[in-house]
Amino acid sequence: MSESFVELAVPPDALEQGGIEVLRAAVVDGAISVALRRSFDDPATWGRLLSDLARQAARAYGLETGMAEDEAFERIRAGWEAESLDPGGFN
Repeated sequence: MSESFVELAVPPDALEQGGIEVLRAAVVDGAISVALRRSFDDPATWGRLLSDLARQAARAYGLETGMAEDEAFERIRAGWEAESLDPGGFN
């Protein structure tokens, strides 16, 4: 049996107003494990969602590590770019 799964709390506005979970991600043995539903008619909406996630992650790095938010965002962007250039990404 594996260790227990540690999950985040549901966002307060989703608890109050309802909603549909569109993305769940976890780190398992150092790798990312993701579950998602298509959710949007236009794939560009995923781009906006991912950009918002990157900004929130940069803010978290700023609050928790003292790293400047713009530096954290730039490092996230650089990681995105490096991963998107990986020719094995769509195997």
